[in-house]
Amino acid sequence: MSNDETSRFVRLHVELVMEVADSGRLTGAALDHINGDPSLPAEERDHARETVQTDPAEALAYLVDPFDLVEGVPGVELTQASWSSEEIDYDADAEWVLGHDAEDDDFPEDEEPETAGAAGAAEVSADGVRARF
Repeated sequence: MSNDETSRFVRLHVELVMEVADSGRLTGAALDHINGDPSLPAEERDHARETVQTDPAEALAYLVDPFDLVEGVPGVELTQASWSSEEIDYDADAEWVLGHDAEDDDFPEDEEPETAGAAGAAEVSADGVRARF
């Protein structure tokens, strides 16, 4: 059997490391996004505002949407998405370890992704932000 006959689903792993060069602009954009989201209940909105004001990784998670990543790809429909972000120590000269050999592989092959949502685990660092989709 060919791959087309056995599975119609593909899991795409993307890892980005971004430098937060202007946390004020990032936070402001996240607050604008939260304030403009009519689907967010008042209690969640208040919590989201507080969270993004204290954590750049959370601010980024509110602005990055995996649906936007694949929206224009012909012939596919996003079935599930999961993403999180965290501040990390980053060394631009260090070699990336990709694939299943990565020590911090948070998404093992046998783990099912969760429904889309913004979530982040913050670790204290000012060097960059890791976003996983």
